[in-house]
Amino acid sequence: MSANDPTTAHEEDHSGPIKTPKQLLLAVLFSFVVPVFAIIALVYYVTSDNKPAAGTGDPEKAVAQRIQKIGMVEIRDANRPLKTGAEVYAAQCAACHATGAAGAPKFGDAAAWAPRIQTGFEALWNSSLKGKNAMGPQGGGDFDDVEIGKAVVHLANAAGAKFAEPQKPAAAADAGAAAPAAQAAPAAAATPAAAVAPAAPVVVAAAAPAAASKAGVGEALYKQACLACHASGVAGAPKLGDKAAWAPRIQTGLDMMTASVIKGKNAMPPKGGSSASDADIRAAVEYMVSAAK
Repeated sequence: MSANDPTTAHEEDHSGPIKTPKQLLLAVLFSFVVPVFAIIALVYYVTSDNKPAAGTGDPEKAVAQRIQKIGMVEIRDANRPLKTGAEVYAAQCAACHATGAAGAPKFGDAAAWAPRIQTGFEALWNSSLKGKNAMGPQGGGDFDDVEIGKAVVHLANAAGAKFAEPQKPAAAADAGAAAPAAQAAPAAAATPAAAVAPAAPVVVAAAAPAAASKAGVGEALYKQACLACHASGVAGAPKLGDKAAWAPRIQTGLDMMTASVIKGKNAMPPKGGSSASDADIRAAVEYMVSAAK
């Protein structure tokens, strides 16, 4: 038969791509292997979305962190001894103020601290509590407001200031309670044994020290818990001494104002974030009201 035989050409046109047993074996193998790998890849793709992100060891904790409220309340022991200014500085402030990092005035640099000292302790303390520039609120927030104030005094006095350290409200209350007792002892010693003091003068004499003690507690609590907002009007808080801002609030009465502070109002948390007693809260409200009259 010739090479151009029509019968041979017709058979070659209808022959498949598999011409040998080896080609058949490979075709069967790939027909099973390729679908298996495709199914594995599809399953991996579908289930990969349910895996925790890299570095998330505890999915439940990660979910709790994502859904937690913006603000939180931290309970601390109100009776613990306060750290000194030097201790707070070494633990929290030295990282920036020792080297001048992020524009922080260096410790002991009188030239850098001079214009800041001129603004006064209250302004410096307020800036430290609220945060300023690269410094976060409370310089990181690991200490009590009074301890932050002590650190401010430590920093400023090292550069030439003469600021006095702030005290806790309890310390002011103890001092106020001790003063009437100290005054009462000499008075009692000077009174003859046979003499009987009238009741009315005793009541009048005791009222003044009690009022002074109450005012001291209110002022101290204001500096500890209220100053951060009320000194500069943060988040709409009426500024201390602003008669126009305080007038409509004073008209509601002292009881209503105290109740608002205890429960919290707008951006202010209950009791201003402090653990003070209701009586001390009322004293702080009275202090701020008296400053606006």
